[in-house]
Amino acid sequence: MPSKPSARLAALTVAAVCSAASTVVLTTPAHAESVRIHDIQGDTRVSPFAGRQVTDVTGIVTGIRTYGSSRGFWIQDPAPDADPATSEGVFVFTSSTPQGVAVGDEVFVSGTVTEFVPGGASSGNQSVTEITRPTVTVVSHGNPVPAPAVLDARTVPAAYAPQGDPAAGGSVDALTLRPSGYALDLYESLEGMNVRVADARVVGATDPYTELWVTVKPRENRNKRGGTVYGSYDAQNTGRIQIQSLGKAADFPDANVGDVLAGATTGPLDYNQYGGYTLVASELGTLEAGGTEREATRAQHRSELAIATYNVENLDPSDDTFAAHAEAIVHRLSSPDIVSLEEIQDNNGATDDGTVAADVTLAKLIDAVEAAGGPRYDWRAVDPADKQDGGEPGGNIRQAFLFNPARVSFTDRPGGDATTPADVVKVRGKAALTLSPGRIAPDSAAFEDSRKPLAGEFVFRGRTVIVIANHFSSKGGDQGLTSRYQPPVRGSETQRHLQAQEVHDFTAKILKVQKNAAVVALGDINDFEFSRTTRIMEGDGVLWSAIKSLPASERYSYVYQGNSQALDQILISPSIRRQCSFSYDSVHINAEFHDQISDHDPQVLRFKP
Repeated sequence: MPSKPSARLAALTVAAVCSAASTVVLTTPAHAESVRIHDIQGDTRVSPFAGRQVTDVTGIVTGIRTYGSSRGFWIQDPAPDADPATSEGVFVFTSSTPQGVAVGDEVFVSGTVTEFVPGGASSGNQSVTEITRPTVTVVSHGNPVPAPAVLDARTVPAAYAPQGDPAAGGSVDALTLRPSGYALDLYESLEGMNVRVADARVVGATDPYTELWVTVKPRENRNKRGGTVYGSYDAQNTGRIQIQSLGKAADFPDANVGDVLAGATTGPLDYNQYGGYTLVASELGTLEAGGTEREATRAQHRSELAIATYNVENLDPSDDTFAAHAEAIVHRLSSPDIVSLEEIQDNNGATDDGTVAADVTLAKLIDAVEAAGGPRYDWRAVDPADKQDGGEPGGNIRQAFLFNPARVSFTDRPGGDATTPADVVKVRGKAALTLSPGRIAPDSAAFEDSRKPLAGEFVFRGRTVIVIANHFSSKGGDQGLTSRYQPPVRGSETQRHLQAQEVHDFTAKILKVQKNAAVVALGDINDFEFSRTTRIMEGDGVLWSAIKSLPASERYSYVYQGNSQALDQILISPSIRRQCSFSYDSVHINAEFHDQISDHDPQVLRFKP
């Protein structure tokens, strides 16, 4: 290690207290040691110095974070070692806004090496190596910032993550990093270092938190609209990376999927709770529009029944999105005959006062549709019991049917309420619901604290169609793709599997009574067309997810962390599938855009009953 300069130009001492998260301490604190950054980072995900005091760690300041709960600055050693697995950068956590340091300063830092887990240990996230409770000495100003490591299609491996160690519960923490073999190992080997992407295509639109996603692999599972399609659990799309800014939020671009951040985007590579590896940009590329436009589906023919599913994202009477949703239903979806709505909230939204009725919410949407030039829809729904269906506290979200009475009639069979289950009977040789509208298995453990399926009978041109509207439990709580556990645990699937089984069994009961019954089960399934959840619903040919009639590159309704994926689906019974004339459209109007009115794209099915 080079000798320390005798003249110190400035000194800064900050006592830091870690924010609420978990700390991995592998050893008891020992006497302070003089080491380099690459020694601290080591060649695994957890520092060999975790929990120990270090002194006079040298580096050049590459970025300063003055906002949020994780304030501090990054330093990078300008004299790297020869091991590509050991990062040369590290974050210095100061708790409050750093004072007395600037980008380009050469500093010596003494403090405690800490492994900080964004979101806490239960999140399954990887930890970030930091120096906490720092004493900082500024040695010189105006030094050149170390040249950034380049992330592109040549440097990022095709494989995503190593298999976790079974003896460690699937953790990859102790595995030696192989940056040339796995994308997550490469990103970890660059943790805290200055990195650069160039001419990167946007694959996740700017969100309300001034973040967006790009890919450094232009051809990786690209679709014609510029997105990156998530087509299987083994195709995680290794080129995706989140972009934040070290500058002001007002300077952050409003980007849509398919746009390009032209030129260089450069800054330290961080890891955060909600996106994993994140380039915190001190230099942002220039946004170039990709020309992605909102789609519109064709109108149904006179002899076709059009059924749509549309998650309207916690819609309640206080929202200002009714006109926009109406425009989408009328002009983008071409006024479907039946619309299954998810996330309709009660009449006072999130106010938690026992209100469960949603007639005001639905009437306001119906009025807006008519004002936009659409039909005067009628509606059916079943109010939930207060605070029993999950979602935003006090909101009492539920599914609801809109239908155009000029084209479709609804068969009312009274008695449906929050707790009474609908059943299937034979009426004049045909399958019929005992309750319409009615709820499927509302007392089942599968739907505890979750939305119960809504079933209803419709008649179109003399043919009965049974529609089941669903909103399965969310994926919240699942470990992310960048988890320290590989493969990550998808714990939320357990409940969705039970829900899928209930819907499957109810549909099977209909088909047992009437083999050629027309059944449509649709909604926000919160799972993929290739998932076990979908396979359970489809079991023994009872249903089939019609989104699979589309080319693989078009099977998506939601964009999450730069992956375009299918969460909203319409599943059909065999009598509908056998028709060569049915058509399916995932209508991309929301998920790819920064100014979305919902985070979901609606789906439309057209067929001749």
